[in-house]
Amino acid sequence: MSDASTSPREVTRVKQVICMRHDLKMRRGKQIAQGAHASMAFLCRRLQDRGALVLSDFSAAEQLWLTAGFAKVCCRVDSEQELLEIRDHALSAGLAVHLITDSGKTEFHGVPTNTCLAIGPDEAEKIDAVTGHLTLL
Repeated sequence: MSDASTSPREVTRVKQVICMRHDLKMRRGKQIAQGAHASMAFLCRRLQDRGALVLSDFSAAEQLWLTAGFAKVCCRVDSEQELLEIRDHALSAGLAVHLITDSGKTEFHGVPTNTCLAIGPDEAEKIDAVTGHLTLL
């Protein structure tokens, strides 16, 4: 006979969502590079701020993401305005956001251009509240 109080704990799902501008018609390789920049910004910006990191420097959700597979979902947005609205909504929800602005050296005719952003990593439910309506890329 099992005790109801010892039922399996619900597993927290964590992920990072990359929102990519589809209106820019970037080459596939450019999209991949921009998405990689967005995803890596989560770690790189902290390293730049602190000089070194240990696992305990991260929240429980971030630690789970770092140790359990780096789940990522790539979604599309159709304009810079939509990208910035998603950023603002995520920030107001308390989520980490990393906006990527391409320098314009290889595309965009030398004009710095907001290409994508990463939200999280964090609990999937929190991120889904902001990005759940978006179409997968």
